[in-house]
Amino acid sequence: MTKYSIGLVSLGCDKNRIDSELILGSLYDKYKIVNNPKEADIIIVNTCGFIESSKEESINTILEMSEYKNEKCKLLIATGCLTQRYSDELHNLIPEIDIMLGVNDYKKLNDYIECFFNKKTIDRIRNCNYSDTIINEGKRILTTPSHSAYLRIGEGCSNFCTYCVIPKIRGKYRSRKMENILTEAKELVENGVKELILVAQDTTRYGIDLYNEHKLPELIKEISKINDLEWIRVLYCYPEEITDELIEEIATNDKVCNYLDIPIQHISNSVLKRMNRKGTKEEIISNILKLKAKIKDLSLRTSIIVGFPGETDSEFNELKDFISEIKFDKLGVFKYSQEENTPAAKMENQIETDIKEKREEELMLIQQRVSKENNSQKIGKRYKVLVEGKNEEYWIGRSYEMSPEIDGAIFFKCDKILNIGDFIEVSIKEALEYDLIGVVCDESCK
Repeated sequence: MTKYSIGLVSLGCDKNRIDSELILGSLYDKYKIVNNPKEADIIIVNTCGFIESSKEESINTILEMSEYKNEKCKLLIATGCLTQRYSDELHNLIPEIDIMLGVNDYKKLNDYIECFFNKKTIDRIRNCNYSDTIINEGKRILTTPSHSAYLRIGEGCSNFCTYCVIPKIRGKYRSRKMENILTEAKELVENGVKELILVAQDTTRYGIDLYNEHKLPELIKEISKINDLEWIRVLYCYPEEITDELIEEIATNDKVCNYLDIPIQHISNSVLKRMNRKGTKEEIISNILKLKAKIKDLSLRTSIIVGFPGETDSEFNELKDFISEIKFDKLGVFKYSQEENTPAAKMENQIETDIKEKREEELMLIQQRVSKENNSQKIGKRYKVLVEGKNEEYWIGRSYEMSPEIDGAIFFKCDKILNIGDFIEVSIKEALEYDLIGVVCDESCK
């Protein structure tokens, strides 16, 4: 068979990125992987279908890629959450899609590609089966820098927040076997990865379904035993599921970044109840204060939804006051998206778009001030920095306080030639709203 070239466009979250890397890993031996879709015989779009803006981006990307069928591209494939959720609609809406798969059928992709090229004519393939059991695993081709990789520890979600469609797309929460995670972690580190970022829809739930207890602390401890691994970063910890054992492991394990992403979504108890969130305002605040007290120099990130159905001025002001008082190091704000087939979509008092946008802007202005204030307190501090690149004037890196792509960066000068993936000590001299500027402490770089 001719060695066709494949180009893949990955959209959405880091869990989707892992699926994209698994897709590339499954096809790597038989096809040539290219970075530019214009150069590809086969184009794969791994879509996101979580909220309205991501759905629009996915559809627009598929349509953009379909234009290449007038040039080199012979086969257009769409996969991921959007196709899982809207396979019938997309089948009719975009006839240019030759093969459509959901989130559970990637292992069949090579067979479908071979079928397409071995036959002169073929009906369009659509296979978007739903599964509560499959977890995508296997060989991966990293799309991140070689020194950093995401490591999925669980799939799906069983929280059933009223605004979210993930359980209907990805199925119920299911943990990966610990031995499988550890094997993959070791292979990644052997191939040069120095930072492993643990992800799942809810990492704190890890192990409950398989082992009948919270196993995240034990998993972290076992991963930290891997030689040459420098950093372990943990994302998406639901505050009500954070145990004392997890806090202790983060506080005492030198390889674990003192950084947590805890997606609280709101702070008003009435909004949290409508969202079907498990925690309360009092529990969230108590856990945040406990985390800050027990983990030295902890960096906290959260995500907030504004404009949830029925959100009153009073509830929003309560949220503003909370953000101003807690002073999260990192914060993302999302406008509520009314998603069909969710309980929240049927709720009364849907909020107007202009009000959502105004509230989003208000929160981001607060966070802008908070972030500048937090960063100003870092002037004079020294950080272990992971080197990630260079522009015309500065080297660019991250400290333990910065997750890739979503947080800021540290810019510093160094006359010595550094390698991407190196660690170097930097002293902070200037604070911007989200980024820091420093100088290398090593005398050889001055």
